[in-house]
Amino acid sequence: MASPLMEHPVVHLLKSLMSIVSTSELEYDIGVFLEQHLRSLGYTVERIPIAPGSTRHNVYAYLGSTRQTRVLLTAHMDTVPPHIPLTIDGDIIRGRGSSDDLGPLAAQIMAAEELRKEDKVRAEGDIALLFVVGEENGGHGMVAANDMGITWESGIFAEPTQSKLAKGHKGQVAFELIATGIACHSGYPHLGKSATSALLTVLNDLSAATWPESDLLGPSTFNIGTLEGGEKHNIVAPSAKALCEVRMVSDLPGIKVKVADIVSRHPDVELKWVFEYPEALLDWEIDGFEAAPVAFGTDVPRLHDQYCYRRVLFGPGSILVAHGPDEYIHVPELVESISGYKKLALHFLQ
Repeated sequence: MASPLMEHPVVHLLKSLMSIVSTSELEYDIGVFLEQHLRSLGYTVERIPIAPGSTRHNVYAYLGSTRQTRVLLTAHMDTVPPHIPLTIDGDIIRGRGSSDDLGPLAAQIMAAEELRKEDKVRAEGDIALLFVVGEENGGHGMVAANDMGITWESGIFAEPTQSKLAKGHKGQVAFELIATGIACHSGYPHLGKSATSALLTVLNDLSAATWPESDLLGPSTFNIGTLEGGEKHNIVAPSAKALCEVRMVSDLPGIKVKVADIVSRHPDVELKWVFEYPEALLDWEIDGFEAAPVAFGTDVPRLHDQYCYRRVLFGPGSILVAHGPDEYIHVPELVESISGYKKLALHFLQ
């Protein structure tokens, strides 16, 4: 027999959201759905291009005519590929976005609605909802939010934190290494220059380097994400490249200097920066909530401090299953998180 919680409005909303393919770069349809859904609830809704002429839009919703609000509830509407259709397994919802980030997004909408019905927020000026594109692929949506001309006293960011407040999270700097060689017959390697050997040498140096550590966030870590290069086993490789990152806990500028210094010792390797954001330290000492640091990155540092003064990171679900083939969320936790979002909003509205 199905749990009564499976008939909760947040479940129906999440099922509707997960039925739409919304992997990064393909957020148009889910944005239109959210616009229409929020309008039907009585919100003033704006779909805001992330750049002039862009077909990718953030969705911003507020009550009445006052765009400026005290508290912002925000989540990302894009998911990582591939799209995995929704399935139901008892009181578990499985599929892409169930925990990252459509489940938390749905809970934020329900929390805002319950606060309205309980007359715990004013008719306008207290809360707004911002749902952004591209968090999983460079954060272009949240970066664009800095140009909205709005400041918020507090921001409640949604990510799967197992319903704990995140004390903070690591930053990230991603970069590409491009090695150039000279092709020749592999039987006569002295006539050429191996790009793969050059690349492996610099990667070994980066792997052996030490990076900053933090009592709160733990160690910074270096990762080689992708490798490609060469043409055949019997040809000295004329080219090779790797996409790497450092997940850092402090000193982003210093880490970039260190990476650049290591690469500079290898004249056949070029360094190209891909993207970066610093570590985030968050508000977390709030009564009634457990708290823990997280290792994954979010949109939090992409919204500049001058536009959002206080920030928390909270949501149902686990990052440990996000991005994998068995992503899921427990419906009881999803429903309970609505109360968590309400408590956080009221805390900041005091």
